[in-house]
This record gives sequence, structure tokens and C-alpha cells, in this order.
Amino acid sequence: MESKTKVLSNYLSLIKFSHTIFALPFAIIGYFLAITFTEATFNIQLFGLIVLCMVFARSAAMAFNRYIDRAIDEQNQRTAIREIPAGIVKPQSAFIFVIINCILFVTATYFINTLCFYLSPVALVVVLGYSLTKRFTALCHLVLGLGLSLAPIGAYLAVTGQFDWLPLFFSFAVLFWVSGFDIIYALQDEEFDRSKNLKSIPVLFGKKGALFLSNILHIISAGFIIYAGVYAGLHFWYWIGAGFYTFLLFYQHTLVKPNDLSSVNLAFFTTNGIASVVFAVFVLIELYI
Repeated sequence: MESKTKVLSNYLSLIKFSHTIFALPFAIIGYFLAITFTEATFNIQLFGLIVLCMVFARSAAMAFNRYIDRAIDEQNQRTAIREIPAGIVKPQSAFIFVIINCILFVTATYFINTLCFYLSPVALVVVLGYSLTKRFTALCHLVLGLGLSLAPIGAYLAVTGQFDWLPLFFSFAVLFWVSGFDIIYALQDEEFDRSKNLKSIPVLFGKKGALFLSNILHIISAGFIIYAGVYAGLHFWYWIGAGFYTFLLFYQHTLVKPNDLSSVNLAFFTTNGIASVVFAVFVLIELYI
């Protein structure tokens, strides 16, 4: 039992399972928006399938990232302790883990609806493709944002089987939010990435320029959150949540300076994790109280 628990712990660490907290709240928002603004009703089985899709897709994406970047990670002092370069998880085992999660993701979409099933390979191309992008474009952060932005619109499609503007506004908010905080996270590897000819916004613009662009992206994200609330005619509780979300987005920029990256992890994980969860809670209160 202890051995199996250790193996599970290693794979959860490999995929940074705790980071699921970033996009999952927005998938939940997308699900309940569909129930509120259409004739759909709550279905626990469908809700469970949506959560599973989130977990499977993200697990596949993270494991693929660790697999494809294993040689790069081994050379970077910050990432050399990761499971594959440290020898904790074998590369072939990680790749098999990717394949299993891809199959589980596609299978789960099959039991949701035809549209989600047909779009599942597209979703996998986006979330897996991100891992290759830093080799040829500094826009890799936007590709990561695009992958996570599929959460609200994907959950909405799972319920309704059709596109709508409202969940797309939340998807755009996630796109620019994630892109912005991924730029902050990438500040840690600016010098290493430059030495290895890897692409990123910090490499392209330097730390100061990258932080400025990250701030702009977060302003755009907050703008979409505000516009979505106006578009949907939401009220008090939504705006409380939107206020918390916006405050925490910009609070993280007070934690990180071009000459002081000591609080990057606090800005990256803690602040953004709290922002997504708190915002989702207030959206659900708004929709059901």
C-alpha cells in the first residue's frame, strides 16, 4: 500500500495536480451558467464527466510537458529536481501516462455529447501543443492561456451542445489571465531560456517589459470579467467576486519586481488560486441566491 501511495504521490507531483485549481473553477462557472441561462437542469453525472475531462486533459498536458522538456529541465537548476530528470518517474512511464489520460479524456467526451467528442482531438492538440511552442515563439504564454480558456466554453458546450457569447467572455478572461501570470512565472528562467535559445516574453522584452505586458493582459482579463457581468445582467454578488478577482490580479504585480523575484511562487500559485476560487464562489452565489 505504501509503495502504491508513493507512486500516486509521484505522479500527482509530476503533473502539479494542485494547479488544477486555476481552471477548474471556471469550468464550474461555465457549467452553471449553462444551467441558469438555458433550459438545462443539473445533472450530477454530466457534472462529474466535466470534472473528469478537466482532470484528464490537464494531466495529459502536464505530463507531456514534463516528458518533452525532460532534457531542458535536466540542465536548469530550478527544474532539475522535477520527477523525470531526478529519476523518480521514468520518461516512458510518463509518456504512457499521457496516452492513458488522452484516451480517458476522449472517452469521457463521448459520454457527454457528439460535439464535445468531435472537438476533443482539437482540445488535445491545443493543450499538448503548448509544450512545443517555447521552442519557436514568445507567444507560448498565450497558447497556455488558450488551453486553459477552453474550460468555461467546454463546460457550457457539454451542457448545451452549442456555442454562446457569455461563456466565451469568460474564456477570454481566462486566456489573458493565465497568459499574464505565466509570463510572471517565466521570469525565473529568463537567463536560462536565453542561453538555450528558448522563446518567452521575458526573453523577448526583459523583466521590466514582461511585467508591463503581463499587467496589460490582466487589465484585459478584468475587462472581460466586467463585460461578462454587464452582458448577463448580473448583480451584487457577482460584482463582489469580480472586485476580489480584479484586486488579486493586480495585487500579484506588487509582489514581483524586475530586481526581486522572491515572491514569484506566491504571486503565481497562491494569489491566482485564491482569485479563481473566490470568484467562482461569488458567481455561484449570484446565480443561486
